[in-house]
Amino acid sequence: MSVAKKQYKRITTNTLVEMKKNGEKVSMLTAYDYTMAKIVDGAGVDVILVGDSASNVMAGHETTLPITLDQMIYHASSVVRAIERALVVVDIPFGSYQSDPKEALRSAIRIMKESGAHAVKVEGGREIKESIKRILNAGIPVMGHLGLTPQSIYKFGTYTVRAKEEQEAQQLKEDAKMLERAGCFGIVLEKIPAKLAKEVAASVSIPIIGIGAGNGVDGQVLVLHDLLGMTHEFNPRFLRRYMNLFEDMTESIGQYVKDVKAVEFPNENEQY
Repeated sequence: MSVAKKQYKRITTNTLVEMKKNGEKVSMLTAYDYTMAKIVDGAGVDVILVGDSASNVMAGHETTLPITLDQMIYHASSVVRAIERALVVVDIPFGSYQSDPKEALRSAIRIMKESGAHAVKVEGGREIKESIKRILNAGIPVMGHLGLTPQSIYKFGTYTVRAKEEQEAQQLKEDAKMLERAGCFGIVLEKIPAKLAKEVAASVSIPIIGIGAGNGVDGQVLVLHDLLGMTHEFNPRFLRRYMNLFEDMTESIGQYVKDVKAVEFPNENEQY
């Protein structure tokens, strides 16, 4: 017999830990603007990530590195104004937290104060431990991110699956436990073997959200534009497209152009 899931009117960091404890999976999607965030929130998504992937899907950059702190705050502010239920987590962009814990704190404070977001996300393990501790000590919730960390793409040199070798896998396990001990409320695991991700999820009490990390974790995250099929060149194994908006939008806009050229739009009922 299935057990009815608890209805949460507002998602908090504590909610996510409770969901893991109760065996309820966490749904997480990206959003970068008011209109899309309102739809995502209304559909019941638990966590909205204002990801630095905005650098790719919104600004057209090859990597996530170019996006600035000011730009992230702009996107986050737009999202926060739209939501009523979801927890809003914002990526601290590359270069805004790695080298100096004081700078990390300043960046996190700016995001929280200027956007109204609920938490921040950072990429990395032991190498950014002091930055994480400084942010947490200020009372700002932090989500970690391990595995494939896109801000380090030039270090890796490839977007291939991470932690396939024992040494890197062991390091990831240790980093996950370190992030939990430090006080992170959750961790994103990106593009690692499903077996390893399941082991990590079982080893910590905070929720593990996967992207390309199998179904043995506590929740899933995807980039909204990928899920809706607005992007079409990007086809990793972990991506499921729930729509094909690229084709639908192209067809619709093309039809609009034809109607305008043929003076079929607007018609008699579409003018004053």
